[in-house]
Amino acid sequence: MPAAANRVRIIGGAWRSRIIRFASREDLRPTPDRVRETLFNWLGQDLTGKCCLDLFAGSGALGFEAASRGAAKVLMVERDKVVYRTLQENARLLDAGTVELRCADALEFLRLDTGRYDVVFLDPPFRMDVLPQVLQLLAPRLADGAFVHVEAAQPQNVGAAWECVRSGRAGAVSHQLLKWTGHET
Repeated sequence: MPAAANRVRIIGGAWRSRIIRFASREDLRPTPDRVRETLFNWLGQDLTGKCCLDLFAGSGALGFEAASRGAAKVLMVERDKVVYRTLQENARLLDAGTVELRCADALEFLRLDTGRYDVVFLDPPFRMDVLPQVLQLLAPRLADGAFVHVEAAQPQNVGAAWECVRSGRAGAVSHQLLKWTGHET
């Protein structure tokens, strides 16, 4: 199991105060508590019935937080096999029946996926610079009025099919809550 420092606390919902652990990896930086708290305030705390996608799952903090808050389904995608195994262990320990895990590259996953998502969490390693491509591939997978939470080093410029509902900054992390309006145009 990872070192004691490699842990994060779920901040709300059924698993409030439960600890999840994550593997040590250079690019793995869990979403800070403050950002998670702000995000779930923006989303309204309760995700009952929502289908969520945590595309660069990493620690799983966002996906497990969504499942803790009643999401009907949370699909977590992680390509690093060690990180993936830790996600599997956390899902088992939480008895997270609504969480599904995929060990896959995010871009390849999006090219093959046929799911529809109400809420998507995007927190790729900052050095990858893949968000424009991910947002384009993600568009056909989004339900009407879907929300996409983006974490990056800098705010993202998004096209006319997106509405930036809220944005903030916490240290080195810029985060935006985008609403998909592309089906309306």
